[in-house]
Amino acid sequence: MTLASTSHLQDPWQVPFVSMDEVLAQPGCCIVDLRSPGEFAIDHLPGAHSVPLFDDAERALVGTLYNRHSSEEAFARGILIVVQNISALVQRIAQVSGRDARASDLEARVRAMAQGGLAGMQKELQPVSVAQISESTLVLHCWRGGMRSSSVLALLRALGWTNIVALEGGYKSYRTRVLKGLSAWSPPRSFVLRGGTGVGKTLVLREIERLRPGLTVDLELAAGHRSSILGMVGLKPRSQKSFDSELFCRLRQPFGPCVVFEGESRKVGDVIIPAALWSTLKAGTNIYIEASDEYRVEVLMADYLNDDASRAELRRQLPFIEERLGPRKWSGELVRLLDEKREPELVKILLRDYYDPLYRHSETGRSYALRLTTTDPITTAQDIIVWLESQTIEPGSIV
Repeated sequence: MTLASTSHLQDPWQVPFVSMDEVLAQPGCCIVDLRSPGEFAIDHLPGAHSVPLFDDAERALVGTLYNRHSSEEAFARGILIVVQNISALVQRIAQVSGRDARASDLEARVRAMAQGGLAGMQKELQPVSVAQISESTLVLHCWRGGMRSSSVLALLRALGWTNIVALEGGYKSYRTRVLKGLSAWSPPRSFVLRGGTGVGKTLVLREIERLRPGLTVDLELAAGHRSSILGMVGLKPRSQKSFDSELFCRLRQPFGPCVVFEGESRKVGDVIIPAALWSTLKAGTNIYIEASDEYRVEVLMADYLNDDASRAELRRQLPFIEERLGPRKWSGELVRLLDEKREPELVKILLRDYYDPLYRHSETGRSYALRLTTTDPITTAQDIIVWLESQTIEPGSIV
């Protein structure tokens, strides 16, 4: 798509487009994502509002017609769907953007716009570039800046809406920008919290972030997963694209003289740590945290057994560990301990027979610049911050 510059747009068929970089430079602008709910759930721009032109089933139907029949037939069916939903769509966009939704004959307007078919509408829509937007600008987008966003934008402009643009390249341009940003990240000096399962590394990391905002990158928070076979219990794991987006947003924020991670394997649940971050993690200065078995049991029980839903999910996952430990000996045993509410015994077995051997193997040959024994995450976080200050620029530099 070739964009022609313009300073004053009157014709509603002229569709103003703005670049991805300009949208990212205006974090306060209202972004409306016209893709289906399923597309939005996989990933979306930061702060975007989901206002789907088609639901998942409708999108699948239109896509099937496009692939198996023709683009014109898919367009015709799509217009029928849009006519049915256009009033609710405009009202929802107005609601999230603070605009006036009063309009009449929306259905007739859609039919009039579509009377020339797909080819006719494509001929009428004229993309024009907009160099700058403001925080009051309304930004519409679909998957690649195509018909969904262009046609809705043209309709809203015909209704008299102003200061409204489409995102050039749609979500696809955002995804490209995310991958580029992740690969080009230049990190400050990195430190990595390590230690066995249950010592509370995540708790310490989040206390460091609370005490010194912006000092950490929380990979498990971004992934919605604790990076173990039971790591999804009580959480909502993210897709790879959503994980990447969370990291991209974090890495665009300023860092101080260093950054702190929690040690992870390359995969956190089902998502993969991007290469640049993985290299940073492997090259980081290691801090080892240890704790008593009693403390570790308390931490893990709080993580995995804090409500009935988490218990039920844990129960579904335990057979996988029984299989790995040896089905002849362990089949049904871990589940039985959970059902009998013998949680401390269950957790001790998981640590002794499963997690600790795996961790010892993964840490073979690793060196540590600092070792700490933790009894609570706040004190440990404070001790680490003091030590980090001694290792970076000067005391008090981490603020």
